Amino acid sequence: MTAVALAKYKLIAFATIVKVERAKIFYRDTLGLTLVSEEPPLALVFNANGTMVRLGMGKELPKVSGTVLGWQVPDIKFAVSELQSRGIIFERFDGLKQDRAGIWTSPTRAKVAWFRDPDGNILSLSEHPAA
Repeated sequence: MTAVALAKYKLIAFATIVKVERAKIFYRDTLGLTLVSEEPPLALVFNANGTMVRLGMGKELPKVSGTVLGWQVPDIKFAVSELQSRGIIFERFDGLKQDRAGIWTSPTRAKVAWFRDPDGNILSLSEHPAA
């Protein structure tokens, strides 16, 4: 039997939302994703640069500890500034040394900043050093 090589298939990202209308406005208008379809009572479907993002419509959020969706950006300071101008507030976490914009530099020199969607899901931006 041959193993399925998933690397050759497109990835689909999933997160759960409860506040459907607020999530639609946030992901479409604030984050700039393209709304592909609305599938009540199942999901809102967005295109994020070729990746399908399915926001499942739930009655409550599942317990999640950590980032549910993240975007790799070429210039995190610019991206953070752009989202702040759209009303996004970046998170601060105890124990992480973050700069004034909320950006943390990891031991591998990757830079990460976190923010929340209207349902409280943690989203992130990251900039990774060239290999």
